Amino acid sequence: MKIYLAGPDVFRPDVVDWAHRARGLCRDFGHEALVPLDGVETTAPGIFSANIALIRAANAVLANLEPFRGCEPDSGTCVEVGFALALGKPVVGYLQTWESTVERVARLWGGHPENGTARAVDRDNWHVEDFGLPLNLMLAVPLTLVQGDLKAALAALP
Repeated sequence: MKIYLAGPDVFRPDVVDWAHRARGLCRDFGHEALVPLDGVETTAPGIFSANIALIRAANAVLANLEPFRGCEPDSGTCVEVGFALALGKPVVGYLQTWESTVERVARLWGGHPENGTARAVDRDNWHVEDFGLPLNLMLAVPLTLVQGDLKAALAALP
């Protein structure tokens, strides 16, 4: 099976080593990794088109949904997940830290339990979605979510 690896891992300082390890792990599970680094494009439109083509070529998507530069997953990863879902492809998301959105916002962004409305709010007094899910419902509901790393996501593939 061809597996597209979505996530902010492409921004890691050790991205080449990470990609090598990720490809090997996918091979260990009998799959071929499609990594955003596989393209030769260097412009934003070119990279976007190349990644969309890789997702189209994939049988499934594995997505690193750890918070990236804030409380939420990488926005580019979310677009890739949404595109894969629209194509009807299975998506497995993984998170190392399994906590509710309310807990994560409070830990990372200084949220407050409530503002007198019995609803959780962040430090700017905006409501925080509270379904006890580890991600926004638009990600948590349609995906298979696992706690762990890429290996855990590979093990959870349908």
